[in-house]
Formats: sequence, structure tokens, C-alpha cells
Amino acid sequence: MRAPLPTSFPERGIPASDVVRAIAAAADPGLTGSAGGRFFAWVKGGALPAALATDIMCSGWDQNAVLASTSPAGAVLEEVAGQFLLEALRLPSDASYAFVTGCQMAHATALAAARHAVLARKGWDVEAKGLQGAPVIRVLANAHHHSSVTRALRLLGLGSECIIPLDAGRTGMVAPDVLRAALAQEPHAPTIVVLNAGDLNIGACDDFAALCPIAHAVGAWVHVDGAFGLWANASPRMASLVKGVELADSWATDGHKWLNTPYDCGMAITRDAAAHSAAMRMTAEYLTSGGPVRDPMDFTPEWSRRARALPALAALMELGRDGLAAMIKRCCDHAAAIFDGISDLPGATGIARPTMNQGLIRFDAADGTNISDAVIAAINAGGEAFVSGGLWDGERVMRISVCGWNTNADDVARTVVAAGEALSRLR
Repeated sequence: MRAPLPTSFPERGIPASDVVRAIAAAADPGLTGSAGGRFFAWVKGGALPAALATDIMCSGWDQNAVLASTSPAGAVLEEVAGQFLLEALRLPSDASYAFVTGCQMAHATALAAARHAVLARKGWDVEAKGLQGAPVIRVLANAHHHSSVTRALRLLGLGSECIIPLDAGRTGMVAPDVLRAALAQEPHAPTIVVLNAGDLNIGACDDFAALCPIAHAVGAWVHVDGAFGLWANASPRMASLVKGVELADSWATDGHKWLNTPYDCGMAITRDAAAHSAAMRMTAEYLTSGGPVRDPMDFTPEWSRRARALPALAALMELGRDGLAAMIKRCCDHAAAIFDGISDLPGATGIARPTMNQGLIRFDAADGTNISDAVIAAINAGGEAFVSGGLWDGERVMRISVCGWNTNADDVARTVVAAGEALSRLR
């Protein structure tokens, strides 16, 4: 990939067309097919046509969508995107929202609001005083929480050791009694509870209808990691998996997963708009802000930012409520079909059949040796599909993740065949 590029910073500029050709040639052998219909390695969607075209327009317009004054188009259309987003996810219509780079920064944004709120209830202004001398915040998190939650807490100065894991067992779900017992350990401590809408490995969702009232009864803030699973609430068929999710205080999700926008597009949503704005808002004398149109900067951690809400708006408009629900259903059906087809192969064992769009399969040699990683490598080397591995209950397994709008039945069939050929050779 380095070969088409200069070996050092050029002494003289290179014509623009030559630069573009050189970079395209350099990138070509290193591009993954993550936007294609047979990419099942990680939770990555493709890019819907309207979303991709709008993203290209955003680059051409080159707007700094930080304030209504710097980009009226960026600010106004972001308001529309936020409204449609809340309606699609069936979350409170008066919730605040922020379009950020991804779920990592969505966690950081929403948890900053949570940090503000739980400390304010103890009489502490964290934005003014910082954390030195502040009451110690504890974070009770599903033991299967994603590492992006941990990093968000590190970025916020709370540290990874603030996390108290809540046992979720093999189901991936926190039981009400487990949460009650954890809350009772320090009933007066400022507390944030982190729950899952779609575990990374098996797609498990916590019982929000049962857990949120328990947390709220003692003044805890409930944050939901819904990087992809929150979108189940947009599907009448899948919504029961996240029943009660609207009861939480904040939610983090990705557009470049199940909404199938281009990178980078994450969303932080917060019930308490005042806490959200208090944690994020910044101004300066040279800025014009505070007009009738919402200023995105009041809700995001960025100063300079592209109009990343616009591709999300395009995706929501292209799909509509029925198209979004149909795409989610289609992905879940394809995940189950891939799982069933591969699990039936000699030497394959289904570990977790998809309840949503995630599944786990283990592969064994004839002597019982786990050869999951070898099978994964063989499938990927063949080029028919791209998959990835993981660790579940101490065993190496293959993960199935179906998130692309363009995956179809033929992609499913070809992937099962590719897995069968790879497994047969290795056994």
C-alpha cells in the first residue's frame, strides 16, 4: 500500500488528479468489503444510497455544523434528523440528542450528562469544580458491557475501577435481584447503571421494564448501550426484546450500524436535556449563538464538526418506518439462516442462536480440537464472506453479525457453502 506514495514529504506539490490516483492505488489492496452484503465479522452496516450521496454532498458543502450561525442548513436539518430519530426509536419526543462520531463518543456524551446529574443531586457542580473532592460515583454495569463504555468512563475522569460488574450469566441479562443487591451496597452513593440493548456476542437485551424502575427508586441514572440493539425498538417484531427501554435516562447508538449510514455517525440521546447541555455547552465572545434554532454545539463535545446528521436524515427518509422495520427483520432472519445452515455442518456446533442479529458457532476437528480460528481464517481467505471470532464461556467461537441493508438470501447461501468448504478441508 505504501508503494504508490512518495517515500517522504514532497518538496513540491503534486497535481491534484495525480494525488487522487496515487491514494486510490495505495488504498486498493487494503480496503475491506465492509459495505458489502457478505460482511459478517463485526456490527457494520453498508451505506444506503441516499445516505451515501448525502454524505458526499456534506463533504462538498464543507459546512462547520457547530452553530446555527455557522451553518443554518446544518443546524436546521439536524433538528429534523433528531426529531425523526426519536420517532423512529420510539423514545421521548422531548429528549435531547447529539450526532457524534460513533457510539464511543455517544457514551462519553451521555455519561457526561449522567455525571452532571448524579453529582448535582448531591450539591456538586462538576463542570465548575471538577472531580477533585467530589462524591465518588459508582457505575453498576452489566458484566457483558462493551469496552467503549469503559473508555468513556476513563475519558470522563471516573476511571475503569468505578465499574461494579453486574452478573448477567450465560443469558447476558441482569436479574432484578442482582441489581437490587448491588444498589443496596451503597444506597446513598451517586450511581449510574449501564444496561445493554444488544450484547456484542449474543444480542442479549436487559429487562428494562423491570430494571429501570428499580434503579430510579434510589435515584440512579440508567444509561443504555444500544449501539445496534436499540434499533430493535423500531421493529414491531423485535421491539419486545427491548421492552421498557424508553424508561432509561440516556441512550447511545450508532447510525453506521443498523441505520446503514456511512461513517462516522453516532447518536447520544438524553432524557434530561438540561443535564446534557450543562455537560457540553461552551461559548466564546466571537461566536453568535442562542438564537431560535438549536445550536448543535450545546450538545456535542466537538467544536468543529461536519454536518454528520444529514446522512442519518437521508437514511431515515429513504427507509421510512416500514422500510426500517423491514430491514431489521431481514437482517435478523438472515442471521438465523446463516446460523442454522452452518450449525448443521459436520464439526460445527451452534453455541448461541440469534435472538436478534448476532450468533455464535464453534468448530471442532475430528478429534474434538477447537479449530474455530482456523475455519474463520479459511473462510476469509476464500473471499466469499468475511467473519470474525470471539471468546464465549472460555471457548473460541465464530461470531455472526448481520447488519447490512443489502444482505440477501444468495449471500446467506454462499456464506454457508464457504463455511462448509473451509471446515471440510480443515477436518
